[in-house]
Amino acid sequence: MRKLVYLVASTLDGFIAAPTREDPTGSVFQFEGDHAEPLLREYPEMVPTHLRPVLGIEDTPHRHFDTVVEGRVSYQMGVDLGVPDAYTHLRHYVFSRTMTEAPGPAVQVVGTDPAEKIRELKKEDGKDIWLVGGGALAGALRDEVDELHLKLYPVVIGSGAPLFDAGFSVDSYRLADSRTFESGVALLRYVRA
Repeated sequence: MRKLVYLVASTLDGFIAAPTREDPTGSVFQFEGDHAEPLLREYPEMVPTHLRPVLGIEDTPHRHFDTVVEGRVSYQMGVDLGVPDAYTHLRHYVFSRTMTEAPGPAVQVVGTDPAEKIRELKKEDGKDIWLVGGGALAGALRDEVDELHLKLYPVVIGSGAPLFDAGFSVDSYRLADSRTFESGVALLRYVRA
């Protein structure tokens, strides 16, 4: 069965974006450093389609995922930058109760229960499902997350969009793999205990 994997960058204090919810890449989360090339090699499918040729990975096969899911706020960041479908190389689902149609023609908008849709996707054949963000969708899918792949950056921002925007409860994971870099970034892979 396919797994739902929450692959996301996080600060040391558990935030995935600043309070403004704007894209933190390049401001909070630096791509430069000795962590960049290994992350690209491990997760080539996380690179937006329009950047893949620039990085010379347009023909690189998917290693982990063939499907990406995200919330409305995360999706809107790309749309606001003129990118209506950042992941044309993956099946792309956006969960929203307010949007009925996406500007990206291949993007599928889901207005029903996110957990129900994820359980349906897990039953299909294929590679794993990547939860790219944001915190509200991760909170709604908290019980469905099978693995956390955290790109942990050595920064503290004090407030912002939390990793899981949900009420208090304790979910246990065990560390399955870790890798640290001179840049201070750590790649941590947790599996549900």
